[in-house]
Amino acid sequence: MNYVKATAVLPQELIKEIQKYVQGETIYIPKPEGSHQKWGTRSGARQLIAERNDRIKHDFRNGMSIAELADEYFLSTESIKKIVYSTK
Repeated sequence: MNYVKATAVLPQELIKEIQKYVQGETIYIPKPEGSHQKWGTRSGARQLIAERNDRIKHDFRNGMSIAELADEYFLSTESIKKIVYSTK
């Protein structure tokens, strides 16, 4: 989490109002409802995992065993089973 100085982003009048309640403390201001993104959306990790899972499913349909897939993708056999047997 990055911190931002209040004086850099807030008007002086608002800072004075906030100081009536909190002085010299770190406060968290949450995002508005509906503006949250799912994990990995911004970084691209979500897309990379989806692509990897598609390759795993493809390899499984083309004859690779669960154990071979686990070795190939460095995942547990249970993780591979969850991927290949999922309905998504």
